[in-house]
Amino acid sequence: MTKHKNQIYSWAKDLFPINRSLTGHGNITTLKYIKKIVPKLKIINFKSGKKVFDWVVPKVWNVSKAYVQDRTGKKIIDFKKNNLHIVGYSSYVNKTIPLEELRKHLHFIKNQPNAIPYITSYYKDYWGFCVSYNQLKKIKKDRYKVLIDSKFTKGNLNIGEIFIKGSSDKEILLSTNICHPSMGNNELSGIVVTMAIAKFLNHKKNYYSYRILFLPETIGSIAYLSKNYKILRKKVVGGLNIVCVGTNALFSFLPSKYEDTITDKICLHVLKHYSKKFKKYSFLDRGSDERQYCSPGIELPICSVMRSKYGTYKEYHTSLDNLNFINAKGLNSSYEMILKILNCFEINKKYKTTFFCEPKLGKYNLYHLLSDKKNYASSSLYKDILTYCDGKNDLVDIANLLNKNVFDVYNSIKILKKNNLISISRN
Repeated sequence: MTKHKNQIYSWAKDLFPINRSLTGHGNITTLKYIKKIVPKLKIINFKSGKKVFDWVVPKVWNVSKAYVQDRTGKKIIDFKKNNLHIVGYSSYVNKTIPLEELRKHLHFIKNQPNAIPYITSYYKDYWGFCVSYNQLKKIKKDRYKVLIDSKFTKGNLNIGEIFIKGSSDKEILLSTNICHPSMGNNELSGIVVTMAIAKFLNHKKNYYSYRILFLPETIGSIAYLSKNYKILRKKVVGGLNIVCVGTNALFSFLPSKYEDTITDKICLHVLKHYSKKFKKYSFLDRGSDERQYCSPGIELPICSVMRSKYGTYKEYHTSLDNLNFINAKGLNSSYEMILKILNCFEINKKYKTTFFCEPKLGKYNLYHLLSDKKNYASSSLYKDILTYCDGKNDLVDIANLLNKNVFDVYNSIKILKKNNLISISRN
């Protein structure tokens, strides 16, 4: 399980400087990097102008340079120093303007004076820059040259897809986002943890097939679903939206819409037994692509497991969400927790006893013939498991009924099955 975890933070350092957005060179660069790590990745294209449900795929946006320059030629705001300095999807501008006009296009957070905010204008014609409040206070009244060398062209919205075939045609869907520029927890952490998971799954024998998506938030998932939702509804039995998994904060869980899917049950069980504490949110607290996967008509069994949940920490959507905010320990423990959840999916089946009444466990060396309290306790777990192996409960149900860790129960299940005391009822 720990095979790839030492690489995760190094991938984050490589990918951090890239200017990602809904479309553009940064997204392609990111997907090509992922493909080097997991060669199975396939890039899927949706053309600009294509209608996807109620949305339209936007034009491709690229920016080569963007700055504000004073009369001495000094660049007081420069996109090349930090790609958060530009409002995402800013239109082309090249003019000299007074400070009064410039300030109408400057975004800052007064109560976080060292933070550069992350602002976008995806679907409205606009230009702007983002600065820290401390930086803003240093800008003197004068005239400033403003240049944003950006282009909007017809092209493609790009999505990365990895499909790992298991012995079953039923699928687990994993999804993460590639549309934010240089921010560590939201969303670079999701990219690199998902890469590690994909690499791990690709080198093991799996019962389920895995469909793993790297896509721009909202428009990417909507575009992908518009083409694939019918087959996904038939095949996907569970899955995770993987975002904000880079810190050491308590784990956070955001359930599906009605909190009644197998994904909800498995995530809650694993978090209960492997996290000392975790915070459970309501689906009404949603904010990422679970909005699309759980929407009416789509209804996929998708939940989100996070650490510092989007929107709940002060560094969110600012330059303070950097490589110092995330760390290798947080990334690695998130990776391991998600693998535990996926492993729970893999082993979770329904079981049924092969006999009536209790079996004579002593015949199978599962019960001590001396009837003292110690020996009785050692066999009680087998008896308790057998009680609930009636074809109605899956493995997680049984573990929950016994208030035991699912993997401990599974070890006993394997022994019972080896002795032909139970059989698999169905998945």
